[in-house]
Amino acid sequence: MPLLFSISIFVLAGLAEIGGGYLVWLWLREGKPIGYGLIGGLILVAYGIIPTFQNFPSFGRVYAAYGGVFILLAVLWGWLVDKRTPDLYDWIGSAVCLAGVAIMLWAPRG
Repeated sequence: MPLLFSISIFVLAGLAEIGGGYLVWLWLREGKPIGYGLIGGLILVAYGIIPTFQNFPSFGRVYAAYGGVFILLAVLWGWLVDKRTPDLYDWIGSAVCLAGVAIMLWAPRG
């Protein structure tokens, strides 16, 4: 259960960062109303809070590992929301990042 909780927190944080950033992008880059930016900003504040629920004691390790999860989520967001189909190298790069996440978080330490 702790593994599922940890993965869920990483995914929730990633969706908050990407979703909030996307709304700010739409506001500033694509001329959407300011409400997009304001809501995006609030979601980005939530993103700053969500990772604090991780059980790992090190801020640096949590955020570094989260970066790998973020890469996969960004590729999926681009595919599903922005309609940009990932290529083989996007998938390989995401897999390499997730392997790095697993090593950082769950490698045996003395």
